[in-house]
Amino acid sequence: QVQLVESGGGLVQAGGSLRLSCAATGRFFGINVMGWYRQAPGKQRELVAQSTNGGTTTYADSVKGRFTISRDNAKNTVSLQMNSLKPEGTAVYYCNLRVLTVDYWGKGTLVTVSS
Repeated sequence: QVQLVESGGGLVQAGGSLRLSCAATGRFFGINVMGWYRQAPGKQRELVAQSTNGGTTTYADSVKGRFTISRDNAKNTVSLQMNSLKPEGTAVYYCNLRVLTVDYWGKGTLVTVSS
C-alpha cells in the first residue's frame, strides 16, 4: 500500500523560507505525478506545484518564481523549496501522488507565515 510521509512544516516570518519534503513508500509503476497542494482555513484545497516522473513541472501562478519543486524518482521523494513566503501562504500543505486516476495523500504539514 502506498503511503506518503511529509516533513518540514513550521512557523516562519514573512519573507522567509521553508523546505517541505515527502517520501512515498510502497509500490507503484508507470507514469505518475507527485506534488503539493495546500488548504488554508475556510478555503478549498488548491494545487501549489507538481512534477511528473518525466520532469514536467506545473506551478500555481501565486507561487511562480518563489517556489521550486524537485523530485528524486529513484527514491520516490518530492520536495518543495518555498522562498519569499507570504502570510497568505499559511495553510496545511499536503503531499500528493497520482498514479493514473488514483490519488494518494499525506496527512499534511502546517505552514504558518507570520506578518
